Amino acid sequence: MSEAHRPAGAPNWQIYQGSRRPHDGVDRLPEPPPWRTFTGGPPLRTPPGDSGNPHAAASYRPGAAAVRQVNAALYLRRPLLVTGAPGTGKSSLAYAVAHELGLGKVLHWPITSRVTLRDGLYEYDPLTRLYGAERARGGGKPGVDDIGDYLRLGPLGTALLPFEKPRVLLVDEIDKSDFDLPNDLLTIFEKGSYEVVELARRAAPTAKVMTADSTTDRVEIREGTVTCRAFPLVVMTSNGEREFPPAFLRRCVTVNLKQPATVEELTAIVREHLGGVVGQDGELPDGVRKIIKRFFERRSSGLLANDQLLNAIYMCHHASFSEQPESVLELADQVMPFLSSDAPRDHDD
Repeated sequence: MSEAHRPAGAPNWQIYQGSRRPHDGVDRLPEPPPWRTFTGGPPLRTPPGDSGNPHAAASYRPGAAAVRQVNAALYLRRPLLVTGAPGTGKSSLAYAVAHELGLGKVLHWPITSRVTLRDGLYEYDPLTRLYGAERARGGGKPGVDDIGDYLRLGPLGTALLPFEKPRVLLVDEIDKSDFDLPNDLLTIFEKGSYEVVELARRAAPTAKVMTADSTTDRVEIREGTVTCRAFPLVVMTSNGEREFPPAFLRRCVTVNLKQPATVEELTAIVREHLGGVVGQDGELPDGVRKIIKRFFERRSSGLLANDQLLNAIYMCHHASFSEQPESVLELADQVMPFLSSDAPRDHDD
């Protein structure tokens, strides 16, 4: 529904608005669909603190499509698959949402080809536990078997704890994962729960374990199973280097982040990130405008990322105090090399 057709006094349906101003709008989130209801407990409060990356959270400028799809993921309790070229702000989106909605520190899970589902859920250290038990026996002390000392939940495992409000989980570069990981994640996302095998096998399958971040005290796991209460906002980033199974895609909300289409959009990004370079009056120096224009023109010949532009402007701003303008622009080209192998080379050396 557009602004023009919204009834007078009706609140905006969008919980996340992309305003970058913290608010309690997440409290207006309606009950989940019946097929996405989870009843884990006892409920845990949202941990205190910021998103973990204040600059990314405060400077990110989401497009309208990103805002809509974030809200769709929140309403439907579904993972958000974010694709786009390098430097389009895929990871920053997670921090921006956590900052605006007051959802605490983002749980970051970087993905490589060696990562397994178990790595994201929890870690168990049986060797250290065995060593501690032997040392206690050698010293004549009674053995105290606190398995919670040797269990630590991973980012995914922590996000699925029964928090009252959704935690934000950033699954970074999922396209680099092993072939089976997306399907393994699909099962966890559908169930909203997982079993800690080492606890489930014990006669007393309850223990207080460590979490993936330092903002939460030890949490109690009962009967060897963790079940979420508020399904986390799972932001999975992808550079588009692989295709995902249809079953995985249909259970995700997807959004593709585009490169800025105009010089004006690039200029706005520079203003957000490099306020000290811009100056108090908001006017960009002529040299900065030239670098932005150069970046925009060169982007038509090969792959470039927005953070390369920011690096070039920062470097050239300081170099301009002693270098000639021609040398400064040459430095900008060197700091902004093409990222694709089929792009033309900037220099012969």
